[in-house]
Amino acid sequence: MSLIDKIHEAGVVGAGGAGFPTDKKLNCKVEYFIINGLECEPLLQSDKYIMRNKSDEIVKAAEEIGKLVEASNIVIGLKKEYEKEIEALKKSIDKLNSNITLYLSDVFYPAGDEQILVYEVTGRTIPPAGIPLNVGAVVSNVSTVFNIYEAMEDKPVMYKYVTVIGEVGTPSIIKVPIGTPVLECIESCGGAKLDDYAVIMGGPMMGKRVLKKDLESRFITKTDGAIIVLSSEHYLFNREKITIEHMKKQAKSACIQCHYCTDMCPRNLIGHPMHPHKIMRNVAFGVEDEEALKETLICCECGVCEMYACPMGLSPKRINVYFKNELRKKGIKWVNDKKRFEASLVRDYRKVPTKRLIRRLHLNDYIGQVLKEGEEIIPSKVEIPLKQNIGAPAEAVVSLGDKVFKGQKIGEIKEGNMGANIHASIDGVVSDIKDGRIVIKLMKPEVIV
Repeated sequence: MSLIDKIHEAGVVGAGGAGFPTDKKLNCKVEYFIINGLECEPLLQSDKYIMRNKSDEIVKAAEEIGKLVEASNIVIGLKKEYEKEIEALKKSIDKLNSNITLYLSDVFYPAGDEQILVYEVTGRTIPPAGIPLNVGAVVSNVSTVFNIYEAMEDKPVMYKYVTVIGEVGTPSIIKVPIGTPVLECIESCGGAKLDDYAVIMGGPMMGKRVLKKDLESRFITKTDGAIIVLSSEHYLFNREKITIEHMKKQAKSACIQCHYCTDMCPRNLIGHPMHPHKIMRNVAFGVEDEEALKETLICCECGVCEMYACPMGLSPKRINVYFKNELRKKGIKWVNDKKRFEASLVRDYRKVPTKRLIRRLHLNDYIGQVLKEGEEIIPSKVEIPLKQNIGAPAEAVVSLGDKVFKGQKIGEIKEGNMGANIHASIDGVVSDIKDGRIVIKLMKPEVIV
């Protein structure tokens, strides 16, 4: 079986982003294969854990992927401050006599953004709304590369390493089966220290905010890497309560057109025609012209404009997202009017320092939390979504009452569709198939015969 076929069979998707099926992404020929180990969001550490503890596996898989895509440059990107991870990877590269190189990035946000990383490594700007392939590169997250190593060993994607931090008894990096209830993850880490709490699934800048009352229906998927537990009255949650109409009124009354939001925009700094201050000006004057608002289609939603740059505490990112969604509903797409985009000459002076950003987010208390590592959680049941990726959902290939084994395929993507296979993450019995999920209840080993 070819490597592409093994990746497809194992259900590997982008583990650090939207979940693009990896067999589709790697079906290409490029000059650069870049492994993203920069962990874009502040506070997260799952990728660091993998680089420290699975460095041989990452190097071996990266070599094979490099051959597959015929890359002349195989580069692992990580931050200069990741001393233990750098040491582990260098040892593996030397031991395996690999030609992989390390790119050591400055510590800034969003260094781990795919387009920013490609620019840092290659000096090439990906066109707005484009992909790395447009400039001869393909990028995979460290966790994805580790999953590809597992696929090489005929092991499907069955578990995740998840950072659980914030207001929990024992901040940890835990190994959990896909489909594990988020509440069980929190309880396994000493439980929440607050009665009235909420969580961010992912990082504080772009992660999904989930209120406590909604956690019953949240389960770990292939793309989840972190759970941040905070007070439900935390600054980050209170900002989310502001309605779009209120945001528009704030723009009309308080936007001073300083254009710091544009000056600090990471995509503007690599040459994209993204100008948040112009969008705010349109809103302030009540002009919602579709042509003028098209720029919102290339907003990466990193949040720098509103969480760091704006001196008035306004919400340019969420206003961008609102108009982007409105334009998409009408089928409007971004079209580039030129082929070459040049980065700003002052870009290096406008990178957002990560520690300063953390303070702006009121997350100072969680800088340097000591994390317990190595615990594996075995839940009493898992609820595994049949769609955990960009593309089509898988179709269930098991029935109610079936006994299943860890690693067994339970959802299959139809031939010709873009999607990913789904596998059982525990030994057990299928107790329900509902709402696009397969529920498996754990059974004792002696019961599974």
